[in-house]
Amino acid sequence: MSAFNPRRFSKPETLRRIAPDRLLEFLTPYRDYLSARGVDLPAGPPDGLDHDGLCHILLNPDSRTPQEMIEALFYIDQLSTQHGFDALQDAIADMDLDVHIDEEAAPADLAIQVWLKEPAILERLHAEQFLFYPRSFEYFRTTKVPVPPFEAPAKETIRALEHSLDDWFAKKRRGRTSRVFVFAKPDFVWFLVRHGEPFTREAAIREGESTSVHFRPEKFDVLVYDPAIGEIRMNARSKGEKQLYREKFGFHLFGSANYFDGESRFSLEPLRDSGAASLICTDVDGMEEVKLKEIRFFRGGLFKEMEIRKAEDIFAAMQQRGASFPSRVPITRCTFEVLFSDSKTPRMVTISSRNKAQFKRDDDAVILETWMKRRGFIAFEEMDADEAETLAVAQA
Repeated sequence: MSAFNPRRFSKPETLRRIAPDRLLEFLTPYRDYLSARGVDLPAGPPDGLDHDGLCHILLNPDSRTPQEMIEALFYIDQLSTQHGFDALQDAIADMDLDVHIDEEAAPADLAIQVWLKEPAILERLHAEQFLFYPRSFEYFRTTKVPVPPFEAPAKETIRALEHSLDDWFAKKRRGRTSRVFVFAKPDFVWFLVRHGEPFTREAAIREGESTSVHFRPEKFDVLVYDPAIGEIRMNARSKGEKQLYREKFGFHLFGSANYFDGESRFSLEPLRDSGAASLICTDVDGMEEVKLKEIRFFRGGLFKEMEIRKAEDIFAAMQQRGASFPSRVPITRCTFEVLFSDSKTPRMVTISSRNKAQFKRDDDAVILETWMKRRGFIAFEEMDADEAETLAVAQA
């Protein structure tokens, strides 16, 4: 029997992009579940919606969580962009769909209305328009042996961590608005870091006149810690933010700013050593099929030559013409097409031979890391100096 693996909703800002009356209409079928988790939906006007309580529930799913609710929010979020707004309007233009788009409608308002009437439209547009928009993660680990046991941080520890993060964000003109949310799972600990971005000014229309809006955007970064091997993966925009998280999470959670002092390493050599057998996934819950779509070799030299091979199925193409991979040429990056059990549409996964990976969804990583460990793509040995230098040059 497959283990329960609830989809995680890691973008709470999406809720505030939806008009309260539309959000209340969407949530009403789940009233009993939300009430059991401590959030009562208002019976009258939607002004009393508990957004913070809803965020906590959605970020911390349990075995009772309606998966159709989480799945719907994922698609609504993905289409709540200007591009999605236009695509949805085009998609329903010739349809007799009871959807109201007023002058002040936001992209999320249209997305949730269409989902309530015809969810297949969002699913199709997502597959067409957002297929190649992965989230990128970098992996870091501790070199301490054995890995120290992880203890859930106290509230005081989290507050101190937030203040420490704020010191850096304030210097970068991002304000002192950090919040760290912690969600412990059976095998991983998820951290959601909310912080501000630099102020932005955008042109706007108010009462028919041109004006501008000055505001500080909100940003959420995702960090996931694996206490079994002392490894953390993070999705953050800049190199400075990643270094900040390595130091501050290490200091406040483990007592050392140098706790995450090593880079994790992915090895792509199983592709050369085992061939198509390295893509077997029948022993991993949640995966149906894997195909190798692109592979990069770094030949180096004076001009830093790189060889890239692409195909609908590289191993099938190689078998057809009796080809093989070049020996002793470093493999630096590859892209897989993965068919997950929860979708009819494959999703792309890219892995580099250092410590970077790109996934379509945050929770894809939980399944993919299991597969990578079983096929040997996650390496635990250290790189020698020459290999590290070669990979650094190849991925610069």
